Amino acid sequence: MLNDTFTDDDAAELYDVENPWDRVGFPHDRFFSDAVAGAESVLDVGCGTGSMLHVARDEGHAGRLVGVDPDAAMLKRARRRDDVEWVLGTAAGLRYDGEFALATMASNAFQCLADEDDLRDSLVAIRRALRAGGGFVFGTRHLWARAWEDWNPADGGTVTLPDGRSLRGWHEVERVEGPLVTFSETVARPDGTPLRVSRTTLRFHVPETLNGFLRDAGFAVEHQFGDWGRGPLTAGSREIITIARAQ
Repeated sequence: MLNDTFTDDDAAELYDVENPWDRVGFPHDRFFSDAVAGAESVLDVGCGTGSMLHVARDEGHAGRLVGVDPDAAMLKRARRRDDVEWVLGTAAGLRYDGEFALATMASNAFQCLADEDDLRDSLVAIRRALRAGGGFVFGTRHLWARAWEDWNPADGGTVTLPDGRSLRGWHEVERVEGPLVTFSETVARPDGTPLRVSRTTLRFHVPETLNGFLRDAGFAVEHQFGDWGRGPLTAGSREIITIARAQ
């Protein structure tokens, strides 16, 4: 559901307001920025508004940086700077061949690969884009941590856009089917009047099945961590943070 007072461009701006890239304050952002800084060529799959690659350029990265995302409004914000290649597309649709030292999927974008066929096709395409030995760095929420149980209207909040508009937002889980969780995200006026309701299905993972998908696509798992501080991955971890290598 869409109200013409809240556009796709507004949604992209809201994303930036809620998710500023901060490698100092956020361990997640530091983890990815450090990986990008150490790679001469980077393919960021699901780049969103491009903030990670913007920061990489600001910090002096001189190599090839490519951001791919299926959301045109997100890429419009990414294209505010032209020293990065921006591509409208999906992971499965990638047609690169051995061109990158590193591929990344930040901000749990990996979970958007919900359909199993799409997940497999996407991993094959990402592997093909990497040179032999190239790295693939991504994170996903651990299925057993059941993070979706905290997604409810009571945990919503209010955000103010740069133009002064205040917006309320909340999530509500609609169904859970094994590793697949479908939820709605509502953006509303301060009085609760909805402006946009979108629905998303995410795939949650456990290491055993996740690593099988990676092996099938030609990756070997190099490291897996349970938090962004590189703590050990355990049955109680909320995250599965993976560094894999193209074989």
